[in-house]
Amino acid sequence: MLLSYEECIKKYQSDYQIKKQIADEKLYKIEKGVYSTEKYVSELEIITMKYPKAVLTMNTALYMQGLTEVIPDRYYMSTDKDDSKITDKRVKQCFEQPDYVYVGMEDKEYQGSKVKIYSKERLLIEVIRNKNKLPYDYYKEIIGNYRKLIYDLDIEAIQEYASSFPKSKMITQVLQSEVF
Repeated sequence: MLLSYEECIKKYQSDYQIKKQIADEKLYKIEKGVYSTEKYVSELEIITMKYPKAVLTMNTALYMQGLTEVIPDRYYMSTDKDDSKITDKRVKQCFEQPDYVYVGMEDKEYQGSKVKIYSKERLLIEVIRNKNKLPYDYYKEIIGNYRKLIYDLDIEAIQEYASSFPKSKMITQVLQSEVF
């Protein structure tokens, strides 16, 4: 179980007691401000604990949702554009308008970790919005995978997202010509 420094202080009463628990190997310091009752913890758990308001998006979410076989080099996380910058080198922060950060977000269990991640429907909109920033082959792989599972997607949700985001005409046009 992961604990923040503040949670450790509540549980163990003092910094001295925390250090004692660490010395007795009942508590492990994973990194600054992150402690665990287990010796080994997944990096994904650490990242999601450190940034609880962030939502996994783009390359990371596409991989976790099974829409690409390309393993991302960093954790792509979407945050409110007014949130502070994430300086963690393992994270690629994507700033989003406050109204859109949690649209299409779902809680999902991934390899034993609970994560906030965009649904496949929302990710389709993200892929189209970022089409020009993605390598051509990567984009085509993702769109091809979406075509294979089109009947499993919530088309109404896709249409709702498409109409509510900026550049809705472009998004709808790309959906019609490349996906549907």
